[in-house]
Amino acid sequence: MSQTDYLPPARPATAPYWEATRSRVLVLQRCRACGLLIHHPREACPNCLGQDFAWQASTGRGVVHAVSVHHRPFEVMGPEECPYVVAFVELDEGVRFLSNIVGADRLAAAAGDRVRLVWKPVAEGYHLPVFAREDTTDQ
Repeated sequence: MSQTDYLPPARPATAPYWEATRSRVLVLQRCRACGLLIHHPREACPNCLGQDFAWQASTGRGVVHAVSVHHRPFEVMGPEECPYVVAFVELDEGVRFLSNIVGADRLAAAAGDRVRLVWKPVAEGYHLPVFAREDTTDQ
């Protein structure tokens, strides 16, 4: 299995998130009870335990909070995909998002860099949200 074979888990709480990726739209949950913006999608609000959510589109822009470069392939990667960059991105909406930094200059990624959302196609029309340094055009 490779990353392009990835299928998201079929769970009611995450279905709207994954469906939006088919259209390359990043959506975040907003708790209707307390107003908290949430990522990753879940069944209950971590603040008030509410279970009624609205879905809000993200701008897909943010700042690298922390970054790590990995030189050994993850189990679904080939050695040609290394090194790869994992980062916590603080989205402009205020939530932190764990993802990859992609592009030719990915190894230069550092805390404080502005990034923008790009999409990695996976199985059955879904996409994984990944990020590129904002001053680049690689996708």
